Amino acid sequence: MKKIEVVAAIIQAGDKIFATQRGYGEFKDGWEFPGGKMEPGETREEALCREIREELDTEIEVIKYIDTVEYDYPGFHLTMHCFLCRVLKGSLTLLEHEACRWLAKDELDMLEWLPADLDLIEELKEIL
Repeated sequence: MKKIEVVAAIIQAGDKIFATQRGYGEFKDGWEFPGGKMEPGETREEALCREIREELDTEIEVIKYIDTVEYDYPGFHLTMHCFLCRVLKGSLTLLEHEACRWLAKDELDMLEWLPADLDLIEELKEIL
């Protein structure tokens, strides 16, 4: 089975978490945490900062590692390294996503999350 390794940013501001809706691909319209694939030679944190610059035109600070999610989709196995982050500079401009929302902990269940993100949602409810 094909393996894909990615990083994801759980961007927090106060008591809210930033979520994005995919605007492309097989999982279009599903909600996720922004991020993407690592490039050769990058650390997970470097990849995450680069992906957020590319997708949201925003500089972030990686605060701490939260968890690694392992999930089997029908065509591939996903390894997703998740980090709590905050905005340093920028306004989270959507360059690749079609929508975004800031959600409080009790609002996290309101969205149709991608399957790999669902386990993370339950974990975030415990730690936020």
